[in-house]
Amino acid sequence: MIDAMTGMLHVPGARLYYEVRGTGPLLLISQSGEGDAGRSVDLVDRLVEDHTVVTYDRRGLSRSTLDDPSQGVTLEAHADDVHRLLTSLTDEPALMLGCSLGAVIGFHLALRHPGQVSTLIAHEPVAPRLLPDAERTHHEQELREMQEVYRRDGVPAVVTVVAKLLGISLADQETEPDLTQHPFTPERTANFEFFVEHDFTAILDDTLDVAALKNTPTRIIPAAGRTTPRTVFDYRCAQELADLVGAGLETFPGGHNGNLTHPRAYAARVRELLGDA
Repeated sequence: MIDAMTGMLHVPGARLYYEVRGTGPLLLISQSGEGDAGRSVDLVDRLVEDHTVVTYDRRGLSRSTLDDPSQGVTLEAHADDVHRLLTSLTDEPALMLGCSLGAVIGFHLALRHPGQVSTLIAHEPVAPRLLPDAERTHHEQELREMQEVYRRDGVPAVVTVVAKLLGISLADQETEPDLTQHPFTPERTANFEFFVEHDFTAILDDTLDVAALKNTPTRIIPAAGRTTPRTVFDYRCAQELADLVGAGLETFPGGHNGNLTHPRAYAARVRELLGDA
């Protein structure tokens, strides 16, 4: 295992924790859900031989604390955090893997800071604005209902609902015996609470100009999991993104969380696509 360099970056309204490992072209991973800098450790382990991999805790999660937690978060603020983090680490265009919410952060970064990211792999973005109006309204209502489930019944109940909405199967996993387990510790539970309460609201309030993604200089690679059901929210967003930017929908091992459940094969697919780019 290659040791990580860790750091704290002061950004407007928050302190941002990050880790840097490896050598080679800089690849930033913006994680899904409540995932923090360590959540994708198995994937990072398989990428650090030929990439300098940057992971971080999104503001509000784990070590990335908000100056005023009552202010919540926005996707614009998340994107600005990544912009400032990349600026502090390199003056060259970076590569980016955005998973779920992380992909939407990548969209905002590509539009607000053209050229800072050369290639963005957007894996199953949770971006209702990509969908036709009726479908968008339906899925936005599902997000609101999940917040109500959380507020009424707590984290265990809403985890089940989120898994169903995104087509996540707990049985879909690589056969490697040493995959890192991610139990619901108090810290992870707190992260999930923040994710559902605040990041869901950021998604619902998002003002992303999806049409502008067609003209960004960032190469956007739409991607989806091989086992993700074709009818679920996240897969449909990936399909619509592919149509929007005029690119094929690339397939990755596993489902919505393939970066966690199939790190070896997922890393190989990342290398393949970034090599093509």
